[in-house]
Amino acid sequence: MAAHVFSSVEPPLFSASPVAGVGGRRRRSFRPCMVTSPTRDSHAMADGFDFQEGLKSVKEMLHQNHKEKRKVMTDIDHLKRLCIDHYFQNEINDGMDACLNLVDSDDLLDATLSFRLLREDGYDISADEVLQKFVNENEDFNVDHTKDIRGLLSLQDISHLNMGEASLYKANDFSRKHLTSAIKHLDLNLARYVRHSLDHPYHVSLMQYKARHHLSYFQSLPTRNTAMEELALADFKLNKLQHQMEMQEVKRWWMGLGLAQEIPATRDQILKWYMFPMTILQGQSFSRYRIEITKIIAIVSIVDDIFDVVATQEELSRFTEAIRTWDLAAAASLPSYMRSCYSSLYTITNDIADMAEREHGLNPIDHLKKDWAMLFDAFLLEAKWLSANHVPSLDDYLSNGVITTGGPLALVHLFSMLGHDPTRDATNLTAGRIPPIISCPSKILRLWDDMGSAKDEAQDGLDGSYKELYLKENPGGDAKGHMLALIESEWGELNRECFSRRTFPPSMTRISLNLARMVRVLFGYGEGQTLPVLEEYIRMLLL
Repeated sequence: MAAHVFSSVEPPLFSASPVAGVGGRRRRSFRPCMVTSPTRDSHAMADGFDFQEGLKSVKEMLHQNHKEKRKVMTDIDHLKRLCIDHYFQNEINDGMDACLNLVDSDDLLDATLSFRLLREDGYDISADEVLQKFVNENEDFNVDHTKDIRGLLSLQDISHLNMGEASLYKANDFSRKHLTSAIKHLDLNLARYVRHSLDHPYHVSLMQYKARHHLSYFQSLPTRNTAMEELALADFKLNKLQHQMEMQEVKRWWMGLGLAQEIPATRDQILKWYMFPMTILQGQSFSRYRIEITKIIAIVSIVDDIFDVVATQEELSRFTEAIRTWDLAAAASLPSYMRSCYSSLYTITNDIADMAEREHGLNPIDHLKKDWAMLFDAFLLEAKWLSANHVPSLDDYLSNGVITTGGPLALVHLFSMLGHDPTRDATNLTAGRIPPIISCPSKILRLWDDMGSAKDEAQDGLDGSYKELYLKENPGGDAKGHMLALIESEWGELNRECFSRRTFPPSMTRISLNLARMVRVLFGYGEGQTLPVLEEYIRMLLL
């Protein structure tokens, strides 16, 4: 059946050589990077830029512009798009008044940009009411707006924050149609920016990936903001050094673990494993959490390999039962490689639980071990389907497939490290009761992964994807269209969770949104089954 997502896509930029092993899989060896420990506290960087002075300069500029409502709003937008907004949260909070004053504007850009910033900041605001003044009696957008390129770009942006609002579906169609037709008439820099905005829409794309493209456009504007540009570039360089340092620590841990030598089918994919934490959890203060969650992802990948190509059905059943007991003694009868995997899994999970207790006063081990058991049960169910040549229903497959992505397990470990109580926040993963903040990004991952399964690694014929099952149930049907509709529905549900219900704290919703956004990077296939977006992203943030 379909493997978990953390094992299903090979990022580029690895040195690769075929190695004989179980299932004929290709072993990958990581190409290491030179690293430097970065700091934002020191006054001067290697290029002479003083980071603290840079922060001060941008703050002064924001205070100088505080009376110009549109300027305040566009400054906040640039800070967000350049991924440096977290340094200026107080200034952004103060600037929300400008957005409240402009959201009822008759200017398309002012109204839509203020709406987007307010919704992102947790304000309860109706898209239908904001956009009402821009449509005619038939609820269609007025043609007067077709020449307003920046207004159309902003309209396209807000359309992806849709929580089921009819006006935003129409906003997406209207803005995409007229922006596409306008591209050939625009100057080169603006045309490139419009094309990138359509190919990688705001809100559903990774901000880190879009930031460098926005900076290039930002630098081409007639009125440049040098202070903001320099700070963004410096922060980008420091983040890159931080990521390289963290990945080196993960590499040392992995080499010391020895599982790659003990389990020949295991793939060394350090870069891929780290890519997820690097993406979904941002900020220097979360360095240790990124490293620890990378270890969890690595272990999930190893377990997936064991289920896919190493163990017998009887061994898998005993392995799963041992996990349910959560006792190292229960692994005594397992094969040596399974005992080693069990020991690593057990140690890492308990370390994370101890970290959560030290830092936040709670120990989530009871929930974490149940979540591991649920993942093993899901893997075992897929193995039984395969062994019995059983074809599950679409609903059964997708419910199980959400769990086997590894996404729910990784998210709960990460939430626990951040101090969120699984019992209080309803993030204890009881089968069928996974909250949307976890199930939505995991389902988006599963569907995108299965939609591109023919282009991914071969899986040695073990890939029973949602796409395949859909076509068996609906011969000649539009599997891709159906799956894209499901993905759009999951995005709507995730938006409702993040912007309407607000059941969970912002730190959790940001993580879930970033995990869902990672999908467009992972599955942005180009010609010849290449992954140009993923390759560019890795070069940009790591190499």
